[in-house]
Amino acid sequence: MEAGMTVKKMSFKVGQTLTVVGVPKTDSSNFAINIGPSEQEITMHINPRFNAHGDENTVVCNSYQGGKWCDEHREGGFPFKQGEEFMITIEFTPTGFLVNLSDGSQIRFPNRIGLDKYAYLNFDGDVRIISVQIK
Repeated sequence: MEAGMTVKKMSFKVGQTLTVVGVPKTDSSNFAINIGPSEQEITMHINPRFNAHGDENTVVCNSYQGGKWCDEHREGGFPFKQGEEFMITIEFTPTGFLVNLSDGSQIRFPNRIGLDKYAYLNFDGDVRIISVQIK
């Protein structure tokens, strides 16, 4: 599953916020942000899709557990534009993740794996990551 840029042995804990700034490529079909304990288990998969997997201008969230994808979750707006900078903030709350998109819309996603700290972060697809910050 691992491709793109990967950060291992990080510490993203309950109470912290992850901020990602990036630019989708001008011909981007989709990209993904993956958070989990390892590349084999992803608790939070955020997949903005310009035109991929049968979706257009949709953000799909999911988890990857036990070698398979779980139920997809679609919520929030779609502020992404190919070739234009975006910012996503992900608040790690005691019950899950609160994703804030740049158009002011939010996505609430449960912490399906249930850990209070994750060590793996991966960016995949047609995107250039400019900065990653955990506070």
